[in-house]
Amino acid sequence: MDAIIKNIIEFRDERDWKQFHNAKDLAISLTLEASELLENFQWKESGEAVDRNKEQIQDELADVLIYALMIAHDLEIDVKQAILHKLKKNAEKYPIEKFKGTSKKYTEG
Repeated sequence: MDAIIKNIIEFRDERDWKQFHNAKDLAISLTLEASELLENFQWKESGEAVDRNKEQIQDELADVLIYALMIAHDLEIDVKQAILHKLKKNAEKYPIEKFKGTSKKYTEG
């Protein structure tokens, strides 16, 4: 993961784009890219969307991840630790015995 983040930051810095990349604008860009990802699924069944748009889905997902990793880098958030911490919180919020096989939200449990 560190090597990927290093490549992303080098790409950005070689182009002198850091000046445009504050946390707010990166979060906005992440959301816009997530919307472009979602657009690949609009008006299609999930399987059909994947069959027709796999390459575009891959590209848009990569954009989402790039922006997320840039935000994490700039805010000095350890991505691995953040994910592990969030999984622990989710495990407490969604215990297996209450939520296995259901799509209920924790407020419905």
